Amino acid sequence: MMRLKLPNGVTTSVQTKYLASVIRKYGEDGCADVTTRQNWQIRGVVLPDVPEILRGLAEVGLTSLQSGMDNVRNPVGNPLAGIDPEEIVDTRPYTNLLSQYITANSLGNPTVTNLPRKWNVCVVGSHDLFEHPHINDLAYMPATKNGRFGFNLLVGGFFSPKRCAEAVPLDAWVSADDVIPLCKAVLEAYRDLGTRGNRQKTRMMWLIDELGIEGFRAEVAKRMPFQELERASSEDLVQKQWERRDYVGVHPQKQEGLSYVGLHIPVGRLQADDMDELAHVADKYGTGELRLTVEQNIIIPNVENSKLEALLKEPLLKNRFSPEPSILMRGLVACTGNQFCGQAIIETKARALKVTEEVERHVAVTQPVRMHWTGCPNTCAQVQVADIGFMGCMARDENGKPCEGADVFLGGRIGSDSHLGDVYKKSVPCKDLVPLVVDILVKHFGAVPREREEGED
Repeated sequence: MMRLKLPNGVTTSVQTKYLASVIRKYGEDGCADVTTRQNWQIRGVVLPDVPEILRGLAEVGLTSLQSGMDNVRNPVGNPLAGIDPEEIVDTRPYTNLLSQYITANSLGNPTVTNLPRKWNVCVVGSHDLFEHPHINDLAYMPATKNGRFGFNLLVGGFFSPKRCAEAVPLDAWVSADDVIPLCKAVLEAYRDLGTRGNRQKTRMMWLIDELGIEGFRAEVAKRMPFQELERASSEDLVQKQWERRDYVGVHPQKQEGLSYVGLHIPVGRLQADDMDELAHVADKYGTGELRLTVEQNIIIPNVENSKLEALLKEPLLKNRFSPEPSILMRGLVACTGNQFCGQAIIETKARALKVTEEVERHVAVTQPVRMHWTGCPNTCAQVQVADIGFMGCMARDENGKPCEGADVFLGGRIGSDSHLGDVYKKSVPCKDLVPLVVDILVKHFGAVPREREEGED
């Protein structure tokens, strides 16, 4: 697998076509995933081909540098940056700056390549919190202070097998000009002071717990250019009471006469032909740009309204990547699973689709429900923020024999009232998940059994 750096999830048709050309040669193993960090991962790559692939990546403006291990992962931003009529700030300049700092303009930045553990960063640009700031190690939250634009800061959000924690306020504000100095100061504090023993206790929140939030804040301030850090601003620009919008489908941009079209990519998995067709559609109807989202979907921006009808008739949108998926499918997220990941306990992507399809045959759902599947306790698919989450485990069937199963989580929320879900039922055999999910949807989400729905007609 090769993971890329794709700040803010912005990519081009040229880049997409190149990645398609790479994976095409690897047969069944050659595929690409849209990840929960707005990123591409390409699969099936063999080591002898890597030098040539890296040269090709550089030619189309991509890099895989510092994208794995104990490094800063892909900087996440608003997928509607620059086109959203409701946006607070265009996050692209900041996520690009962060990526350039982290990789030293794709040359490599040794000062932040040996962190105690991986580290996530995002810049929030909308009231919807599409960026999921509460599960990032560092989140920039737009706020003004004395007439200056900048960001309040959240720190320490993370998931791991032993512990999950929401980010907490650092009680600090930085101007827009200090986004990089602040990031550098936080990373250096973590690099210098973070523990490096038990890898289950090395994420940045463990250091914050050890020092206390004021102690950690003091260490960050010490590493700022003037050894000081302003207190948080009360002028938060993110509205607390805000109904999260759905970007899937057709929506008007802030630019008159243009729309963006959000496409549902089933569990984020694409083949080479899919990528070529997407690139072609982006060229033909948009400006050759594609936006990846943390829900593993793709947005085509800058579509002239006069072209929308023709775009919506494209076979790709009719047969594979619908702008009008069902309610349960549009909120479905799945990690790689044991098809490609050695740590995953169960297969996730195909199973997530199959279970969802079966559930939809049993109940009618009228409100959005986000279901996330992760193959192991590392929870790459972030089951704790899902309405219903499935974490792979080994279970026992009715005869006591070991089988693939899942711990089922319930009650995760995203947005301004974010909350991590709790375990609802442990070690459920995968073959028993459909009736359990049907029961959960009826009891907790107002779903209606299909038999009753048909009877009422």
